[in-house]
Amino acid sequence: MSTGSSQVSTETIEKTKQQIRGLVGEISQLAKSDLSPEEFYSAFLTRVVQALAAVGGAVWTLGEGKKPQLAYQINLSDKLLDKDSEDALKHFRLLDYIIASNNGTLVPPLSGAGDERMGGNPTRQLLVISPLGHDQQVEGIVEIFQRPDTQPATQRGYLTFLQQMCTLASEWFKNRQLRQFSDRHSLWSQADQFARVVHESLEPRAAAYTIANEGRRLLGCDRVTVALLKGRKCVVEAVSGQDTLDNRSNVVTLLGNLATRVVASGEPLWYSGTTEDMPPQIEQAIEDYVDQSYTKSLGVIPLRKPNPNEATAQPSGEAGDSDAAHTGEIIGALIVEQIESDIPREILAPRLDLVYEHASRALANAIDHNSLFLMPVWRTLGKASWVVKGRALPKTITISVVLLTLLIGSIIIPWDFDMRAKGALQPVSRREVYVPEDNSRVVNVLVDNGALVKPGDPLIELQNDTILLTLTQVEGELSSAQEELSAIRNRITDTKAQYTEQERERDQSQLGRVSVQVASLQKRLNILKKRQDGLTVRSPIAGRVITWDAKKNLLGRPVGIGQSLLTVAADDTDWELELYMPERRVKHLSSFREALKKDHPTEDLKVDYILMTDPGTYHQGVVTDVHGTAEPHEEHGNMVRIKVKTFDKVANPRPGATVTADVHCGKAPLIVSVLHEAWEWIEANVMF
Repeated sequence: MSTGSSQVSTETIEKTKQQIRGLVGEISQLAKSDLSPEEFYSAFLTRVVQALAAVGGAVWTLGEGKKPQLAYQINLSDKLLDKDSEDALKHFRLLDYIIASNNGTLVPPLSGAGDERMGGNPTRQLLVISPLGHDQQVEGIVEIFQRPDTQPATQRGYLTFLQQMCTLASEWFKNRQLRQFSDRHSLWSQADQFARVVHESLEPRAAAYTIANEGRRLLGCDRVTVALLKGRKCVVEAVSGQDTLDNRSNVVTLLGNLATRVVASGEPLWYSGTTEDMPPQIEQAIEDYVDQSYTKSLGVIPLRKPNPNEATAQPSGEAGDSDAAHTGEIIGALIVEQIESDIPREILAPRLDLVYEHASRALANAIDHNSLFLMPVWRTLGKASWVVKGRALPKTITISVVLLTLLIGSIIIPWDFDMRAKGALQPVSRREVYVPEDNSRVVNVLVDNGALVKPGDPLIELQNDTILLTLTQVEGELSSAQEELSAIRNRITDTKAQYTEQERERDQSQLGRVSVQVASLQKRLNILKKRQDGLTVRSPIAGRVITWDAKKNLLGRPVGIGQSLLTVAADDTDWELELYMPERRVKHLSSFREALKKDHPTEDLKVDYILMTDPGTYHQGVVTDVHGTAEPHEEHGNMVRIKVKTFDKVANPRPGATVTADVHCGKAPLIVSVLHEAWEWIEANVMF
């Protein structure tokens, strides 16, 4: 019997040892992991309590003033959680003593030292306490609540085991500190890179783009935007990840409106999904922007110009609070957005303070630099100073002399002062054929392009349903009136019929009325027949039809009165140019024409022109008429019509052929002839 119990006890002890070894191995693996403090403390304390078969435990970390703060607990008494209770105060003094001594200890239940500063154990459990840290540096305390009814040797074993586990855990603290050092080194490296590049340019837009792109990389957020204050309105100047901006897009417009309203308030704005306690104007602006951009959280920080006597603001731990360190005028806004990322505010704050400080100073310097009088001119001259230094000086002098000579020559040398215009070649003797009646329809086209016609030859047949219907109606009314008139006359001339004097007078009265009606209807019928005959459009002159593809373009088409149908040109006619001169050139043409007419009344302006059908041949002509008003042209804009008589006969002329003509307006200095339109554009668009 005793042998069986001994075997069971041995097996149980061995099994327990294996479980403890497994837990120790797990703790060793935890120490090598990169878990967060919360995850590590939870996993570490759970395994230690399980390995010691303890009642519970707690992990305390050091807070402000190296005061213990609870990080994780298992079955911790409520009295110890109440900071105002006497038991809790006694327990905290014990923890302070352990932290100061940096030694593990066993504290019996309901015990306390004579010195109250050492605290005591107000619980009914045995406290097994060991410092937690590395390299003699206390990071926290591990406290185990164990049953008190064990042998002293066993209790010392508890303490030894706990100290060994804390030694294993020290590796996690070392690794964590190394990671923090690495992260801090990386952050300072990024901050140094940001500080160097953000101050490289003194151009506001370039500085804004650098702040947006490098600031996003340093902050780790999704988007950084820089807006500059221009007047009372913030204008979005740069967005991270975008080379160009469309200032008319809804997102950019709404973001600029939001920045304008936040800057007007002078206080930073933070939005994380709710607009409670925000001013109505800012609330509306941020809701409109979020609806378009789908931003989860954003911050709008007014950028202030630092005063020279103000020290650099220190990181405050609250993002955007460094803004309060400046009292200078607001020059813009820094907008930080998180769309997919979710960086905690406490991590973002110090980095944002750094970005804010450098951004405000870089933009302030750039704006001040560019506000200097004639800065673009000085910058250009500074960049061009190399041309008067060293070996470049002789070349510069030579080029300057050449340019000066060309300039003087362009002022002295006379040149043809020609006004160019586009136009068309047209026959002098031509007639348009127009629609005689409104609401008509082309039912037949009797000729086509190139057909020879004589005066009166039918060209087009039209149909007008209104005239046709009215004609039929009038014919019916005339026929009825004529029958009635004939009946009245028969009654009057019938001598055999018994006819009273009263009836005779009545018929005589009706005879006059019906006669007038018949005459009126006959006149209407004649007019309608004449209008009906006029629907057959005839040629007004002898010549040739010059309208292209008339049958295809006109047949079955509804037309209105006054609309041109065909053009007929005489075969033996002369040809003229119809030019369309831009109204901006007419001033020079009119002034020279008036001067020419004053000295030579019989002469007019000479014209050289080419036809697009034969661009290699030059032709001459003379102006015969200049229209007094400018008219809108569907192709060339507002134009003045000019008629030009041709001197030489054009081979195979084509009506409507495009013409490019130069109207000679005398002589002028070369520079005036070439650049007069550029100078007039400057007068109209820049100086006015």
